[in-house]
Amino acid sequence: MVELHLTPADAPLPEEAALAVGLFSDELDAGVTGLNARLGVSLANLVSQRKFKANAGEALVLQPLGGSPQTVLLLGLGERSAHSLQGLQKAAVRAARTTQDQLIKTLVLDLPLAELEPTAALRKQAMAVRLAVFKDLRFKGKGKNGDKTSGKGKEGAPTALDDVRIICPGAQAAVLERVEAVCAGVELARELVAAPPNVVTPLSLAATARQLADDHGLGLKILEREDCKRLGMGSYLGVAQASGFPPKFLHLTYRSEEPVKRCLALVGKGLTFDSGGYNLKVGAAQIEMMKYDMGGCGAVLGAARAIAQLKPKGVEVHFISATCENMVSGEGLRPGDIITASNGITIEVNNTDAEGRLTLADALVYACNLKPDAVVDLATLTGACLISLGDELAGLWSPDDELAADLLEAAQCSGEGLWRMPLPASYLERMKSPFADLKNTGPRAGGAITAALFLKEFVSQGVAWAHMDIAGTVWSDKGHGDNPAGATGYGVRTLVEWVSAHAAND
Repeated sequence: MVELHLTPADAPLPEEAALAVGLFSDELDAGVTGLNARLGVSLANLVSQRKFKANAGEALVLQPLGGSPQTVLLLGLGERSAHSLQGLQKAAVRAARTTQDQLIKTLVLDLPLAELEPTAALRKQAMAVRLAVFKDLRFKGKGKNGDKTSGKGKEGAPTALDDVRIICPGAQAAVLERVEAVCAGVELARELVAAPPNVVTPLSLAATARQLADDHGLGLKILEREDCKRLGMGSYLGVAQASGFPPKFLHLTYRSEEPVKRCLALVGKGLTFDSGGYNLKVGAAQIEMMKYDMGGCGAVLGAARAIAQLKPKGVEVHFISATCENMVSGEGLRPGDIITASNGITIEVNNTDAEGRLTLADALVYACNLKPDAVVDLATLTGACLISLGDELAGLWSPDDELAADLLEAAQCSGEGLWRMPLPASYLERMKSPFADLKNTGPRAGGAITAALFLKEFVSQGVAWAHMDIAGTVWSDKGHGDNPAGATGYGVRTLVEWVSAHAAND
C-alpha cells in the first residue's frame, strides 16, 4: 500500500527517490531553467536531445544525474491556460506508474497548480497515485525463488511504489486522511470484484460484511433463507434456488453519533456468479467473466468501508445487497415460471439471465421499508447499457431531478463517468405479461430503459430513487485513468461523495 505525505517544496530530496516535475509547453525554457537551479545540474541539453516539448501526456525519465535525486521525471502538461484537475490527475498517474516501472520506491511529486484550488489538487493527485499503482497479487503463483511472480523485480527487489510525497502549497495534510479512506473502499471493491467465484461467494461476502461491522462499528443484519421466506422475497429466492450456496441478504448500517437528519440507502446487485440459468450464457456472453456480476455489492461494501472511517455527521446510511448465485439445476428457475416479490407483484420469468433485477426487486422493497429519504441502487444490469455508453460511463436513471443532479455532481467531483438516461413511462407497457403483473424482460430495443422501469415498480411512492447501471464501468480490459486493467471499483467514489454532501459536517 502506498503511503501518502504532504511535503514542503524546500524539503531535502532523498537520493534514491524519483522527482516528478510538471512543465508547461508554453513555459518550457523557464521551467527547465528553474529546475537547473533547484538541482544544481543542467538539463537543457538532455531535454533538447530527447525532443521533449512538454505537450500533454509526454513523459521523460532522466537518470543518473550524479546529484540528488538520481532520477528526474519530466511530465508534460500542455499549455498553462488549458491546465485542469483532469490533466493534473493524468500527470500524477503517469508519474506513479513510470516510477513503479523504474523499480523506485519513493516518489516526490511536484506538479504546478496554476489556477487550481490547492485542496482539490492535492486530493486529485493523492487519489490518482494511490489507485494507479494498486496491484492485486493474491492469486499469483510463486516463482522458482518463492516470490510472487509479478511482485518482484529482476534482482528480487519489491517493485511496489510505497512512499509518495506531494508538494502542494496551500493544501492541508488532513485531505490525505479522506483520500486514504476512499481509496481503501475502492481497493476493497476491486478485490471483491476481481476475485474468482470460488473465492467470493454469498458466504464470503457475508464474512466480509461481518468483518466491516467488527472493524468499523457498523450495525449488521444478515437474513438467511428462512428470514427471506418470511418476508415474502420470492423474487430473490427464486434466483438463488439452483445454487449450492445459500443466499445471504446483507444489511450494514452506519449511524452518526450526532442527530440524524438524512437517512439514505445504497443497494448493490450481488450475483457472485451468473451462469444465465436455463438461458445459459453462450458465445460472446463471456460466462467466465460473470464473477464481476456482484460489482454493485462490491461498490456498496467499499462505500461502507470508506464512510465508516470518515464518519460523516447527521446521516444514517444503509448498505444492502441480496447476494446469491444464478446457477442451473433441477431446482432452478425455468423460463415461464411465475414468482411473487415481497410487495405482492407477480413476475413471469421469460428469461432466467435477467436475474439481477429479480434480486434487486426484493432488495428495493426492503430498503424502502426502512423509510429512507433516498435510495440508490447500483447493478451490472444490462449489456444494453455497456453498448450504449462503453466502459467509462455508467448509466443513471431516476424520476427525481434533484437526486439525479446530486448524483451527477458527485460523480463529476469524484472523477467517475455518469450519464443520465431517459425513463419514459410508456416503455413499461413492454414489460406487461398476459399471465402475471410483469415479465422480467421486454424487447431487445431499449433494454436498459425497460430494466430501470422494472426496478421502479418495486420502489415505494414518495421515496426518491435512482438506478445506476454499471455493467460497462465495473471492469476495464485495458484500464483508463487511475484504473488499472481489471476491476475498477467503480461507484465507491461517487457514493461517498454523494453521502458526504448530505452530511452535517462543520
